[in-house]
Amino acid sequence: MIVRIMGEGQVALADSHLAELDGLDDELLAEMESGDGPGFRATLHALLARVRELGTAVPDDSLEPSELILPAPDATLEEVRAMLRDDGLIPG
Repeated sequence: MIVRIMGEGQVALADSHLAELDGLDDELLAEMESGDGPGFRATLHALLARVRELGTAVPDDSLEPSELILPAPDATLEEVRAMLRDDGLIPG
């Protein structure tokens, strides 16, 4: 799966990592629903860091379509809320 982190580029990520990322996604959703701004920020950074750790950078000159788009690290709670699907940012 090709994942784009807005403002950073793309990484190739094995589907087998989605379950782990879904846990962070669930935590992020809960913090958004409760209005926990500091928790939201910490979890968003943890989610993006884990995607970077687990993924392999796609060269900038590669034109791969992104199957998943994640917000930039400095995205606001409202910006992330606008990106949500029924099951959060991470499918599953």
